[in-house]
Amino acid sequence: MSRPLVAGVDSSTQSCKVVVRDAETGALVRSGRAGHPDGTEVDPAAWWAALQKAVADAGGLDDVAAVAVGGQQHGMVCLDERGDVVRDALLWNDTRSATAADDLVSELGGGQAWADAVGSVPVASFTVTKLRWLAEHEPDHARATAAVCLPHDWLTWKLSGSRELADLVTDRSDASGTGYWSAETGDYRTDLLERALGHVPALPRVVGPGEAAGRTPTGALLGPGAGDNAAAALGLGAGPGDVVVSVGTSGVVTAIADRGSRDGTGAVAGFADGTGRFLPLVCTLNAARVLDAMARVLGVDHARLSDLALEAEPGAGGLVLVPYLEGERTPNLPDASGSLHGLTLGSARPADFARAAVEGLLCGLADGLDALVAQGVTPHRALLVGGGAASEAVRQVAPTVLGVPVDAPPPGEYVADGAARQAAWVLAGTDAPPAWALADVASYRSKAVPAVRERYAAARAAAYPAG
Repeated sequence: MSRPLVAGVDSSTQSCKVVVRDAETGALVRSGRAGHPDGTEVDPAAWWAALQKAVADAGGLDDVAAVAVGGQQHGMVCLDERGDVVRDALLWNDTRSATAADDLVSELGGGQAWADAVGSVPVASFTVTKLRWLAEHEPDHARATAAVCLPHDWLTWKLSGSRELADLVTDRSDASGTGYWSAETGDYRTDLLERALGHVPALPRVVGPGEAAGRTPTGALLGPGAGDNAAAALGLGAGPGDVVVSVGTSGVVTAIADRGSRDGTGAVAGFADGTGRFLPLVCTLNAARVLDAMARVLGVDHARLSDLALEAEPGAGGLVLVPYLEGERTPNLPDASGSLHGLTLGSARPADFARAAVEGLLCGLADGLDALVAQGVTPHRALLVGGGAASEAVRQVAPTVLGVPVDAPPPGEYVADGAARQAAWVLAGTDAPPAWALADVASYRSKAVPAVRERYAAARAAAYPAG
């Protein structure tokens, strides 16, 4: 008798990925993929079409016993009384609601008031700010909105085959990014929702970790789903004490924590994870593209950039790069630019420039880790993922800058894998998700070099005294 299969979906900004895995071992059986349209507002029907194509590319789901959806966080999907989409969904990266975010923060009495209410200070990505924008700029659409859900909620609902708004479900992780649900209390703050939209529409039921959210028309169990960062943490098998450091286009530092955070500065977002714990998160704007930029400056490819960086000594001969090449989000310096410090005849070498880029990138992420520590996180290990984590120099230098042991899993579809692991959890009906082992994890255990961060902090303070 064959073992049951489960499927996980990653409906990201750019594409939809589907993985089918063995429910007991997590072994990959097959996978599929389809693209999403560009833009910061999208007709949700495009997500559904991409999911169907990705499922077909993965060989279908007829033999799958359970499925769950991980998806891009935040966003806004508005439905009318019949369950039809009111207008194209606004995605997390649509910034038209930035002014609305500022207004909402001010109206409630500042960032700390929001952090105390829902764990996070809303920014343009949060659903609550987009609803305020809708009420102000498209009042007819706002009045027609009978229910609000998130991208992964809508896909789970579509998979169920239901047209009833009462059947909408979400999970703790994605609900915690709306700006009107508290991970600490487990309750919606409908007063904040009404403040934004002008009325209180129907909201998805928040399904607990490991709890079934329904079934597909063919009988497969549905998991509650998860936001992308929470799903990735599940896919990586992250637990308390683990910090996930993602070196992508932006940098993300997040941790599995046993208590929520309330950072009134807004640097740390107080999200929930997919297991009943919490997922405090810091985002930086400058990560892998710092390596892209330095490779262009030196006229080398990424492999050579890595080799050069490893030829230099820690500290890059005193050369420090403050890598705010696109401004910065953490710290909040949107108009900042990058700067080089400590350039001397001795440090004017390609190897030191390469090393300074790697160390500067990692120091920026280490600042994010410091913000998590200030919120009560005690890190024991960093899991290094993302495109920039493919650099051997980034891997080797990371523990010397972050100050914790570093494990680098192989590249993978960890959001989809996390959704599949959640589906297996729902199928098993156990108190915890199944233990799926990660293969081919590279470990890096170098001692911290505090002088690198000390020089970086001095350079950052000299360039941006108020930052």
